[in-house]
Amino acid sequence: MAIEKVGVVGFGTMGSGIAQVCAESGYQVIASATSEEKVERGLNSIEKTLVKNVEKGKLSPEDKKSILARIKGVVSVSDFSSFSECDLIIEAVTEDMEIKKKVFAMIDVVCPDHTIFSTNTSTLSVIDLARVTKRPEKVMGLHFFTPVPVMQLVEIVKTIATSEETIKVGQKFVKSLGKISIIAPDIPGLLANRLISTFYLSAIRMVEANIATAQDIDTAMRFGYNHPMGPLAVIDLIGLDVFLKAVTSIYEGTNDPQYAPPTLLRKMVAAGWLGRKTGRGFHIYK
Repeated sequence: MAIEKVGVVGFGTMGSGIAQVCAESGYQVIASATSEEKVERGLNSIEKTLVKNVEKGKLSPEDKKSILARIKGVVSVSDFSSFSECDLIIEAVTEDMEIKKKVFAMIDVVCPDHTIFSTNTSTLSVIDLARVTKRPEKVMGLHFFTPVPVMQLVEIVKTIATSEETIKVGQKFVKSLGKISIIAPDIPGLLANRLISTFYLSAIRMVEANIATAQDIDTAMRFGYNHPMGPLAVIDLIGLDVFLKAVTSIYEGTNDPQYAPPTLLRKMVAAGWLGRKTGRGFHIYK
């Protein structure tokens, strides 16, 4: 099956990044958000990134114009008819199972039988989303990493119902984006986040116990282990609220105490210290 038109449901940080890389690879993209303001924000985010690439000489002005022309932003709340001609749908809405289920149920009604559905979730059960459709064999996970245009890995999640044909289409699609895929299990945290979360949580616990400062922990990882960013700076970039929701989901799905969210993390989220987007997290941002 050939993928020509891609639908992206959710036009936030992840959705706009996914829409961008798809358009850069020549796909026609329809990206939806719940309001005109969010659609404009998503399109502006992509344009800003492309403008920087033009300034750096990585992209020509003509290519920038062509990429933007391949992306159509739409407002979708209860009517997803705009996705009726898509060959692949990538859902990237908030990490809420009930909201995601509603999206899957609605696109299942308007999309033709050949359309493949995928979700960008890294914490929620993909088979639970597949169950609300009439095509569970055509549902998989496509978990991109942030920032999407930069990070190379995509985890392809195969549920017990996902067909081999669907997985092959997913692998071919990811390769066409210039990215690398691995097959991940349909478990909370999948593979990469399940592994790295314990590292991030250990860093938070060290700050909580006054063993070291956030600055020293991040400096140690950057210059001692050549990490591009320290673990606490990464959490600030992700958003402390997003990270809290993710590890809580893993903890509730496994009952493994190593994934239990530290009290410090919960208090910082309660205080509104969510990282870069609010100007304060484990570090201060201007």
